[in-house]
Amino acid sequence: MIGIYLSGTGNTKYCVERLVSLISSPAKAIPLESPDVITEIQQNEEIFIGYPTQFSNAPYMVRDFIKRNAVIWKNKKILCIATMGAFSGDGAGCAARILKKYGATILGGVHIRMPDSVCDSKLLKKTMDENRRIIAQANEKIEKVALQITNGVYPKEGVTPVSHFIGLLGQRLWFYQKTNGYSKKLKIDNHCVGCGKCISVCPMKNLALQNKKAVPEDRCTMCYRCISLCPKKAITLLGDEVVEQYRIEKYR
Repeated sequence: MIGIYLSGTGNTKYCVERLVSLISSPAKAIPLESPDVITEIQQNEEIFIGYPTQFSNAPYMVRDFIKRNAVIWKNKKILCIATMGAFSGDGAGCAARILKKYGATILGGVHIRMPDSVCDSKLLKKTMDENRRIIAQANEKIEKVALQITNGVYPKEGVTPVSHFIGLLGQRLWFYQKTNGYSKKLKIDNHCVGCGKCISVCPMKNLALQNKKAVPEDRCTMCYRCISLCPKKAITLLGDEVVEQYRIEKYR
């Protein structure tokens, strides 16, 4: 078993790592952008793949990775894990349907609510105590799912036809343009001091220094790593001002 994940502010990383460790203590979880990820997938039969939902869709980086590496999924047994701030619909199913086309067996899907991590929007923001309660509830769910899987029962959240319909009508039809490719809308203002933190954490290598300032290209996967870590709050994406820099370590 291997866990792989795309995680911006730590939510999905935390969930995938915790789940695989509860099921099999020797099992590990690695980020999707790891240079070893292809080898690890090839060497393991059972794959837990986790990612945050974006407008009821899997991030484009995840979908692109699956399609570019189509040959490695045949005969793999896969559980899709989708994290979300509020609503998902068929978040787990978005990747599951693609994986199934390439010969994977879909074991099931898990949806886990975690604190909202969109740093430049007031929507869904909670207090410190509320976020801690959300994480406590997530832990309870992860423990329950781990026990189910240990007993051979895999949850089917987000992978049923009903879930597909709910996710499609709930958000994806209306916001698909936001997730149909990498974003070109990352913004960096004059508060940038060229420290390079954003460059070092970007999974898409979407940022570079020019004249001692960070400059974005057009491959943003909306993971919010750079926004949550910028010491000057100089980076935004969906909004125009950083409201709160979320990192899961703050609430644990």
